[in-house]
Parts: sequence; structure tokens; C-alpha cells
Amino acid sequence: GAEVAAGAWYTWGGGHGSQPGATYGQVDPTDPDSAHDPERLGFDCSGLVRHAYAEATGSDILDGIASQQYYTHRAAARFTAAQGLAPLLPGDLLAWGTSKDLHHIAIYLGAGKMVEAKESGTRLMVSDVRMNGYFGAVRVNTGQVTGHIHQTWGTDVWTKEKPSLGAARVYAFPYSTTIRVQCQIHAEMVSAEGYDNDVWSYLPDYRAWVSNIYIKGPAWLDGVRDCGTTNPVPMV
Repeated sequence: GAEVAAGAWYTWGGGHGSQPGATYGQVDPTDPDSAHDPERLGFDCSGLVRHAYAEATGSDILDGIASQQYYTHRAAARFTAAQGLAPLLPGDLLAWGTSKDLHHIAIYLGAGKMVEAKESGTRLMVSDVRMNGYFGAVRVNTGQVTGHIHQTWGTDVWTKEKPSLGAARVYAFPYSTTIRVQCQIHAEMVSAEGYDNDVWSYLPDYRAWVSNIYIKGPAWLDGVRDCGTTNPVPMV
């Protein structure tokens, strides 16, 4: 709120320094309006979310880009676009795009309003929630994280709709990512980087599967239950 009142700028890449807070931006090669962003102290959409949650909690719990924030392992609840705004509470994060490309994120204020860092050439603003392209929302758990928390390795590792290499892609981890695993199952054998493993894990925050080859740890993760023969019911 203070940043909106102070007229802080949207600036591409802003807010992604070593600590939360406004930083000078960068030129976005796809957006001519970003030419002055290196001279502007401010935030991009995810930089603002990171800063707001750090201010509210005293801890840098939402570092990352929009998709990483939406798919946070700190999810307390998730809402689809079809559910509309009725179940949302102030502080929930709203995301736009598709499962393969979430490109914008904002903070719900209640009563159909949100605060966002929208685009180069604008200042931080309070807007009406736009339903065009709206993907869904997530409520962030700011307390103790629940579930089996693991770390991936590798770059551009795709999660899948089913535990199979041929299944539809859901989301690609751009780099090592903290994930929450619900259960695991023996399924299609995967060979990569000199390893062979037929175990896949179900990730409730993505409603998707990933080969355990890309999860740090043993082939069969310690303490994580077997999914059994039925598809797991999505958690939050």
C-alpha cells in the first residue's frame, strides 16, 4: 500500500535483488516501453508480491518469478478461475496465463480489487480484477510448511499430467525448485544423466507428476507413501 501511495514505478525485473525491496529494472527486449526501466526504482509483478509478503511476515518466503510464487509449496488453498472471486480473501495471489506460462501475478485486496505492478511505463496501481486470461489463485501459508518437502535438480524439467514421458506437459522447473510431494508410484522407466528410475512423484501444488530422477535423494523417497492404484486426490 505504501508503495502505491508513493507512486513507485513498475520496472522490468525490479524487486529481485538479494533482499526484497525496490531495485532498478532492466530493458525488456520485447517491450519498447521498458527503455527507461534501468533508471526507475521499483518492482515487476512478482517483485512486488515478494516485497509485500516479506513486509507482512518478516521473512523472504516468496522469492521467485510469478509461476514459482503461484506454485509455492506454501499453498494453504487453491482456487480455479471457474470459482471466480467469491472464495478469495485479501492477500490471496491471483495469476494469469496458462499452466505452461503464467506471466502475471497480483495481490487480491477484496471487493473485486487488486494491487499490481502491471507493465513498463506505469506506476504500481490498484485495479479491478481482470477475468480475461485469469488462471486461478493461491492462498499462502505463512506459517510452518506441511508435507514432504524436497528439492529438484536440473533445468527445464517438465512435470506431466500422468506418470509417463508421453503425457501432456504441465509446467517446467526452470532450475532447482522446492517442491511438496504427496505420494510416489512405480510407473514408466526413465533414463537420464546416467540414471534409470521407474518411480514418479505426485506434486499436489502442480497437480502433476515428475520422475524421481529429478528429485534429490534416493530413487524411492524415504517416508513418502505409495500412491496406490488410484490417482491421488489433489490436496489444496
